[in-house]
Amino acid sequence: MTQLLDVVLLSGFLDGLVHWILDNGGFLMLLFIVFAETGLFVGFFLPGDSLLLTAGIYLKDKPEGFYNLHYMIVVLLIIIASVIGNQVGYWFGRTAGPHIYNRKESWYFKKKHLMRAQDFYEQYGKGTIFLAKFLPIIRTFAPIVAGIVKMDRATFFLYNLLGSIAWVVSMVLGGYFLEAWVRRQFGFSLTEYIDIIAIIIILVTTIPILYKLFFAKKHVVPRSDDDPNAVL
Repeated sequence: MTQLLDVVLLSGFLDGLVHWILDNGGFLMLLFIVFAETGLFVGFFLPGDSLLLTAGIYLKDKPEGFYNLHYMIVVLLIIIASVIGNQVGYWFGRTAGPHIYNRKESWYFKKKHLMRAQDFYEQYGKGTIFLAKFLPIIRTFAPIVAGIVKMDRATFFLYNLLGSIAWVVSMVLGGYFLEAWVRRQFGFSLTEYIDIIAIIIILVTTIPILYKLFFAKKHVVPRSDDDPNAVL
């Protein structure tokens, strides 16, 4: 819950970061960040939800920043970036296995994030890959955990694809059509209220699940010392 509050308090910073990315890096930078946040250790701190929502708003307001592509093509390319990012994370987890837990911590790798993603996986099973798309930090480490526990490749890809579609479509198209409606009905742009919108998104998508994850009673799963692949 502390990290949830940290994200809320940093929303003003994220707003500036999101605008800087879209103004300076444009569409290619956006694709790379979505890829990194959904499968690389270094991507856990990136503002995925705020970035996608703002991208949808900018897509309506400044389509030239997206090479004047049709908004559905933009959405499709972002979905592909998200899917590929998760597949890379899954491959890394499956290849490195339990040795990741012995990895030395650094600025881009925090074991506590990996453990929380593992706890989430234990509670929600395969659905974690879908749900994690809507949760900061967990969406970065969930595919790695899925690879470590050797989740079936086809099953992982299915949930990865469905989660990526749901996440990208809801965020980008939500921003795109909400911006159009607000400008048509009220005559102002949502770019002036990204902070408030980001906080609402964080609260709605994370509080119910994180409450159950961190405050619900957990069952201790015994680990067999004879199992070299055990990750708990």
